[in-house]
Amino acid sequence: MRAERRRRLRAGDAGFVGGNEVELLRGGDQLFPRMQAAIAQAHAEVWLATYIFHDDAAALALMDALIEADRRGVRVRVVVDGFGSNASIRTLRQRLAGSGVALAVFRPMDRWWRWLQPGQLRRLHQKLCVVDHALAFVGGVNIVSDRLDIHHGVTEQPRLDFAVALRGPVVEHVAQGLRAIWSRAWLGRDFDDALIDYIPWRRRLGAWMGQLLRGPQRLPMQVPALAPVCVAFVMRDNLRRRRTIEHAYVDAIRSARESIDLICPYFYPGQRIRQALRRAADGGVRVRLLLQGKVDYRLAGWAAEALYAELLGHGVEIYEYTPAFLHAKVAVVDGHWATVGSSNIDPLSLLVNLEANVVVHDAGFAGRLGVEVQSAIAVAERVGQGGGTGLRAMLHRAVVAWFAYVFLRVAGAGGRY
Repeated sequence: MRAERRRRLRAGDAGFVGGNEVELLRGGDQLFPRMQAAIAQAHAEVWLATYIFHDDAAALALMDALIEADRRGVRVRVVVDGFGSNASIRTLRQRLAGSGVALAVFRPMDRWWRWLQPGQLRRLHQKLCVVDHALAFVGGVNIVSDRLDIHHGVTEQPRLDFAVALRGPVVEHVAQGLRAIWSRAWLGRDFDDALIDYIPWRRRLGAWMGQLLRGPQRLPMQVPALAPVCVAFVMRDNLRRRRTIEHAYVDAIRSARESIDLICPYFYPGQRIRQALRRAADGGVRVRLLLQGKVDYRLAGWAAEALYAELLGHGVEIYEYTPAFLHAKVAVVDGHWATVGSSNIDPLSLLVNLEANVVVHDAGFAGRLGVEVQSAIAVAERVGQGGGTGLRAMLHRAVVAWFAYVFLRVAGAGGRY
């Protein structure tokens, strides 16, 4: 069994494993104490990856826990994104001075000429932590206080976000992926560049032809009979798993029979997801989208609004979350399929960034997440049918589509979106 799992991980296959424990955590208020407690009990190693590791009190408390673990002889490895954590990297390095904590920076942005390097739009957006290969945390929560927005300052209400704590066989999948990301950043090379340098062209051609013949990697539509809880760890990279998360969403939406609830702050789906949502709603499935109402990036909100008329016209219910900033990336389908992770549903997450989600097939977990989704929708504002039609709406969509096209070409993302 262990050898087979290693083979599948090396092959980049996404698959479900059973016998897991999955706990839903809301925001850093619930996540950070759990992470600190786990790190305090670690005896072998701690791995952590995040887009933003800020230098506020909550983040530094977690950093101090990592330093204390290192003093006990625990191997500690941390990787942060060079853009997302650019403002705090100097403080983090100073905090870590004299410790054995190894901090790797994915695509650093510490020099002006870094902006000119190819691939700098491809960022590490994952939020992962693995402790002693026994406990993993996966989700969308950056290492920053729930009540601090880096661009807008302190807020009264905590942002809406989620993560999960995992125990069981799926933890090894998370550990494999996290170690690979840290190694790529620590070596100072992007994985795609390393392949070009070190893999002979015949092997590369054979690998590409093999993938072409096999088709894209994706989760099976029929989940095997596994002991609960059944979980898959789904990563998106820029090699073999380019569309794994997108496929997971599309397959779940297409298989829906009763309900689809989806929360996403940055929402500009490609053709596959838009078509799946329209067809689901046309087929009588209740489709509810909870999007940003308190917008942090105006362009992102403008892009989502470009699709309102199209989706509303098919009966999709759209809500805007206004009590606080929205950062959650979760979905529940038919009360038994659920996902929590770092991936938005936009070109950046689906075709460019390195992302990580968990997909859970379990009515109990989906029910708990569904309660949170319903609570958030209850305090949101529903978008009406008025506006968003005619020539102005068409121009709106055309401009957003052009921006998305240009961005993807600059980022080097291929294929249709």
